[in-house]
Amino acid sequence: MGCATPALPPSLFTNGSLSSPQNISMTALNSLVKVSDPGSYKWRLVIAYDGTKFAGWQYQVSPPTIQYMLEKALIQITKLGRKELLLVGAGRTDAGVHAWGQVAHFVTPFNYTSLESIHAALNGLLPQDIRVREISAAVPEFHARFSCRSKVYRYQIYSDTFMDPFQRHWAYHCAYKLNACKMREAAQHFVGKHDFSAFANATREDGVPDPLKTISRFDIIQMGSLVQLEVEGSGFMYRQVRNMVALLIQVGKEALDSDIVPMILETKDRRELAKYTLPAPPHGLSLVSVKYKEDHLQLPPDCPVTSFGRHHTLTKCKLPFY
Repeated sequence: MGCATPALPPSLFTNGSLSSPQNISMTALNSLVKVSDPGSYKWRLVIAYDGTKFAGWQYQVSPPTIQYMLEKALIQITKLGRKELLLVGAGRTDAGVHAWGQVAHFVTPFNYTSLESIHAALNGLLPQDIRVREISAAVPEFHARFSCRSKVYRYQIYSDTFMDPFQRHWAYHCAYKLNACKMREAAQHFVGKHDFSAFANATREDGVPDPLKTISRFDIIQMGSLVQLEVEGSGFMYRQVRNMVALLIQVGKEALDSDIVPMILETKDRRELAKYTLPAPPHGLSLVSVKYKEDHLQLPPDCPVTSFGRHHTLTKCKLPFY
C-alpha cells in the first residue's frame, strides 16, 4: 500500500520554530515511515490545553475547538484527511474548560519508525495553549472513549475577598469564606453508584445517556485561599461535574446543609437543582487524567518507542560578545 508524505523530521525545526520544508529531501521524509500492506496503525495522544480561547473539544471550525486544531496539524503532517485519521477524544470538554490529561487516538495506513519527529512537528504547528504531552502506539482494541475505566476532574475555587490575578483563568473566584469541612461532608453523598439525572443538563449530542454513574472518590483539598475539588468517576454526563460543584459551593457558604445532596439526587429532576444554584463557571474545571483498562494500554509488537518529547542539551556554553 502506498502512503503519503510522513511526519516532518527534526531538521524542520530551527530554534523551536518550523523552518522551510523545502530544505528536506523526500528521502529524509520517507525514512521515518514503515509502509504497511495491508493494515492500519493506531496512535494514542495525551494532550494538555488551556481552554480559555477555545469552544471546547468537539470539532468545530469557528470559533475553533481543540479537536479542530489537532486535526488541522495532523492533516498537515500526515497528508491524510479527517475521514482517514478518525481522531477520537476521551471526552468532550466544554468551552472554557481546561485539560492536563485529555486522551485521543487517530489511525494511519503506515507505521512510524520514530515518534519524536511527529511529536515535535505537532507541537510546532499547534498554538502554545495546546501541547501534546505524549504519543505512543496503541493496540487495535484501544479506544480513547470506550476503553476508559474512569476520569478525574478537578475544579479550583479561589476563596478570598479579591481574586489572585495569576489564578483568574483557571479558578473561580468566590468572595465568601468557604467551609471546606461542610463541603467534604456533602461531597461524600456523591460517592457510590447513583442516578445523576438531577445533576445533568440536557444535550442533543448524546441522545439519552445512562444516568447511572459511579463516583469512587470526591476530595476537597484546601491550600490557603485555593480550594480544589477533585472527583473520580466511571463517567460523567453533560455538565454533571460543574453542577455538583455548584451545589457544594452553596454548602461551603453555609447557605445549605450537606443533606441537600441526597435529597436532590433522590428527585432525579434537574429542575430541583435549579431551585438552588446555577452551574459553576467552566474556567475552574480541568480534566486531569483518564484511566484505562490495563490490557488496552499494552504496546503492540514492532512499534516505535513512546515519545515524551525531546530534551535539548548543551555541549558547550556559548556567550555572545565573548
